[in-house]
Amino acid sequence: MSWKSRWVAPAPGRPPPGEGDQPPSPPREEPPKTPPAAAAASVPVSVPGGGLFWWVRGRRVGRGGRCVEPARETFRAMTGLYGAIQPADSVSPITRTHGAVFNLEYSPGGSVLTVACEQTEVLLFDPISSKHIKTLSDAHEDCVNNIRFLDNRLFATCSDDTTIALWDLRKLDTKVCTLHGHTSWVKNIEYDTNTRLLVTSGFDGNVIIWDTNRCTEDGCPHKKFFHTRFLMRMRLTPDCSKMLISTSSGYLLILHDLDLTKSLEVGSYPFLRARRTTSNSDLASVTSSSPRSAGSQSHQNDSNLSEKHTLRATQREGGSPRNSLEVLTPEVPGERDRGNCITSLQLHPKGWATLLRCSSNTDDQEWTCVYEFQEGAPERPVSPRCSLRLTHCIEEANVGRGYIKELCFSPDGRMISSPHGYGIRLLGFDTQCSELIDCMPKEAAPLQEIRSLYSHSDVVLTTKFSPTHCQIASGCLSGRVSLYQPKF
Repeated sequence: MSWKSRWVAPAPGRPPPGEGDQPPSPPREEPPKTPPAAAAASVPVSVPGGGLFWWVRGRRVGRGGRCVEPARETFRAMTGLYGAIQPADSVSPITRTHGAVFNLEYSPGGSVLTVACEQTEVLLFDPISSKHIKTLSDAHEDCVNNIRFLDNRLFATCSDDTTIALWDLRKLDTKVCTLHGHTSWVKNIEYDTNTRLLVTSGFDGNVIIWDTNRCTEDGCPHKKFFHTRFLMRMRLTPDCSKMLISTSSGYLLILHDLDLTKSLEVGSYPFLRARRTTSNSDLASVTSSSPRSAGSQSHQNDSNLSEKHTLRATQREGGSPRNSLEVLTPEVPGERDRGNCITSLQLHPKGWATLLRCSSNTDDQEWTCVYEFQEGAPERPVSPRCSLRLTHCIEEANVGRGYIKELCFSPDGRMISSPHGYGIRLLGFDTQCSELIDCMPKEAAPLQEIRSLYSHSDVVLTTKFSPTHCQIASGCLSGRVSLYQPKF
């Protein structure tokens, strides 16, 4: 089964409040007659420290000026369609032996919907006709946890049987190859399109890199890239410049200026002190706190991040080195003195923010939180360079305790689809589904519920937007997959 245990987390403190963006100047009914040079200087700016450069930058990202990207109006029409979305069809194979649905993934072209199931199976559907295409009955020997497409025909699956499998849509009768390297449940797959390296993480605490350029029937060359205790989820930013790792003890690890060609052994990676981590003893608590209840074998014998070694900062001249590690403790509403577990981690399609699903260690609260990346050059090689400011949040229905609920951004980043009890909620940053950068609050604001959709008879565990169509898929604990699309 999926992860079903909790760990005691240190009670993190509160970060200093972040500063929001300055609003543009209000429009005037009768603009004053000023020379062109003076007019350029009076243009409203989108961020503090104005000037022509910031005005031009503001126009480029759609702030402070009347000129916006043409594509953004298309996105506005697309998100408007979700206001008319309704449950459409339930897709299911001939038999119902596949168990709970743990993950959903569309192909990049949106022509295939793949389903990762509890009982060793992977299901494939045509999302347009809602027809079942294929069942991979023995895809793995244990629960299938995650699916990731490498391109329009190749995809990878990972499982609690500690393996990763590569598949080709043109020949689904056999696997392309099986990858062995993890020692415990494999929960997450990412893909670097620049280097064609596959990146996986598991409950053994390891992040492993696989060279898909040199795959054979016997597998792919691989190496351990990173290790930490209590690892839950790992993600790459859209430009693959950062790796984010969430933990069950409420910490978020960020590797900056990512270089996947280098392995990071314990004690050898550069360390950037986190803004909310005040001492090395605080960092040690990330990995030295003992579990409240027994987890998988991966969480019992791992090495501590700071155990036996002193973190050495190997700096480059004039800045931070590649693969610099920063540890953050994101602020979570209602977390005071209780700690939290970051169970789900997603990134904004444009890399502006991260989306977390957090649950309290007392199992009585669950939150969806959005954090803006606030970046800057470090003043010193080992000083903070990135902070996460809580911009939006909403409390979730606390049902299906112990199961990870996978939420997601829409392809344009304007909406969030979140499992909520026996259905899903569509959430926006405001009621108009504006871009995040257009409605950035000075203090944390509630996510706005755009629509609630209920079509399941059991707890929803995962949801996914289609990358090409106005369609959403959701899967629940009893194995049902539902599709939602506009009805006219």
